[in-house]
Amino acid sequence: MKKIALLFLAFFTIVNLFSQELEKKKPKIGLVLSGGGAKGFAHIGVLKVLEQAGVKIDYIGGTSMGAVVGGLYASGYKARQIDSIFKATDFDALLSDYVARSSKNFYEKRNDEMYAFTLPFKKLKIGIPTSLSKGLYNYNLLNKLTYSVRHVRDFNQLPIPFLCIATDIETGEEVLLNKGYLAQAMLASGAFPTLFSPVEIDGRLLVDGGVTNNFPVEELKKLGADIIIGVDVQDDLKDRKSLKEATRILVQITNLQMIEKMRQKVAQTDIYIKPDIKDYGVISFDEGEEIIKKGEEAAFAQYEAIKKLGDSTRISQSDVIKVKTDTLRLQKIIINPLKKYTRAYVLGKLRMKQNNNFTYHDIQQGIDNLSSTQNFSAISYQFEKSNDRDDLVLNLTENPTKTFLKFALHYDDLFKTGALINFTQKNSIFRNDITSLDFIIGDNVRYNLDYYVDNGFYWSFGVKSKFNRFNRNVETDFSDGALLSQLGIRSLNIDYAEFTNQVYMQTIFIQKFLLGAGIEHKHLDISSATLNVANSDFEKSNYLSVFGYLKYDALDNKFFPKRGWYFAGDVQSYLYSSDYTKQFNEFSIAKGEIGFAKSIFKKTTVKMETEMGFAFGNESVHFFDFVLGGYGFTPINNFRPFYGYDFLSLSGDSYIKNEVTIDYEFYKKNHVNFSANYANIKNNLFETSDWISRISYSGYAVGYGLESLLGPIEFKYSWSPETNKGFAWFSVGFWF
Repeated sequence: MKKIALLFLAFFTIVNLFSQELEKKKPKIGLVLSGGGAKGFAHIGVLKVLEQAGVKIDYIGGTSMGAVVGGLYASGYKARQIDSIFKATDFDALLSDYVARSSKNFYEKRNDEMYAFTLPFKKLKIGIPTSLSKGLYNYNLLNKLTYSVRHVRDFNQLPIPFLCIATDIETGEEVLLNKGYLAQAMLASGAFPTLFSPVEIDGRLLVDGGVTNNFPVEELKKLGADIIIGVDVQDDLKDRKSLKEATRILVQITNLQMIEKMRQKVAQTDIYIKPDIKDYGVISFDEGEEIIKKGEEAAFAQYEAIKKLGDSTRISQSDVIKVKTDTLRLQKIIINPLKKYTRAYVLGKLRMKQNNNFTYHDIQQGIDNLSSTQNFSAISYQFEKSNDRDDLVLNLTENPTKTFLKFALHYDDLFKTGALINFTQKNSIFRNDITSLDFIIGDNVRYNLDYYVDNGFYWSFGVKSKFNRFNRNVETDFSDGALLSQLGIRSLNIDYAEFTNQVYMQTIFIQKFLLGAGIEHKHLDISSATLNVANSDFEKSNYLSVFGYLKYDALDNKFFPKRGWYFAGDVQSYLYSSDYTKQFNEFSIAKGEIGFAKSIFKKTTVKMETEMGFAFGNESVHFFDFVLGGYGFTPINNFRPFYGYDFLSLSGDSYIKNEVTIDYEFYKKNHVNFSANYANIKNNLFETSDWISRISYSGYAVGYGLESLLGPIEFKYSWSPETNKGFAWFSVGFWF
């Protein structure tokens, strides 16, 4: 038996040594993938053919989009999986660095839904942004996709050894990236100038590697590749007829020095694959499927040569297409030292605490929220192994620009035309603070001043001051109709002005809700020329009150939502008045609203809303009554929109309103919609059950809406069966 065992041992040893010798002699295959933006989709088609032929790739080198595709393949993804990933990616969002509204706090939501565009302002000079996108959407996606190799710091230790190329924007030198954090290296290699911000790695500011080396064949040979398969998707030089787009001109400039180098690189390539994609551009992401097919066609044209490198036993029968969405257990959150912002501020924006589980979606929301503050010119993060958990290592570069100018235009039928100029100053007094001044010129001059110290999860503090005014014929007299009856008229022409000052504090509650309280001073000045008397004022009082509120907003879009829900509730107690009318008693007002939006078909959304309010305590001052009517204006005090009735038509100290809207996006950012709303409103509405048993007021509207750079442009035609009257309303731009 011992002899037989020794014979078997000797046999297996010889077989093992023989197989190792064969493995050593087997040529190593390197795959080079060039950059080319959306044209890099062709790499996926080539990879499909290589897998079909059973070709084992031993090394991968890539630049720009070639680095992205190559890095994913080196991480262990199959070609069909990468195809599936790219088809599911929103490239419009990637190019615009889209940040989901639900990931922003209330201040950032207001910023995005009030200003059409923002420009940096430094030393009395207006600047322009350094790029269209910070690349954070892309970075978040790459971090998620490289989950399984997040702890690898030497790219030779990946399932397939990998390298990529970037360019030092300061020196113009080529930079080889074969160590570090994979997602960051892929991002740097593809940071196309002006489209994406440069990426800082080890103190060097890096951009797209295609500027210096778009086809790293020599680097792959140095790594040990014996045979090179190269896929070239870059443009040849184009004539003036083809250079009619900014991106094409930028690509041409990039390619000027690369064309000559490519002749030498092609000579070092054993199988050179050049897909026919001259009719596509670097941002032709919507034509990705066609480009992938072009890659397959180009690879099949050389299938005989490719097949000789393959192994039939390696041909995959089926691939499981699954993108990991794993949960991470974060031990620590490590943040680099900052001068302008505290750790509490950063954690408050992240909405994350240590020793908790988080999904990549949670992390993306937090990173997006940091980005939306505009307080950081660069944001990067990585995961470091910490026993059986992860540390989140966050590296933030504070934005050197602290001052911004913001602009917007608006028209509605209440405030009329308005041009807004905003001055925003950050870190003017304290760390984490922000000062914002809106000045609105037009038919009604207004302003809004807000100073806020944001302490994240801790209590934050702020001061607000605003002035609003308008002139309009209205069907309410703020006196339960008594004045209208006395004068025998149906409407008043009023001049309405309010001057409000608040001191408040607020905090994040359960990481999602905004909880706050404060003190308010308000001056109301209401007059009417209709009275035709020497003193046309019927209100000119100062009020002092305290208030508290709770808010939550997860709608994906304020004006044309497709999903999400929101809630807002507040209570305000009026404690003092200079009492111009001699009718003041202490009273309180409570109000709340809740709504949700849900897509019922691909392009059809239903939005439902309910809101109510009531006065309690002593009899309220009717100048603070709820007033319904009109559409397209920013609500002030207790004025609320209501279809079917003109602006400020229905009033009372208590009300309840329900609204449903069906919106159909018939073409990208173009909407048609139908709305119906119903309300009961009068003094002491909830003292009886009438508000449940019957509806007093109803209204309907059909409309068209366009999501433009200025904000929503909307037309509404509204009517009510109670009055048999119709109203046409037009509004342009974000509401302010």
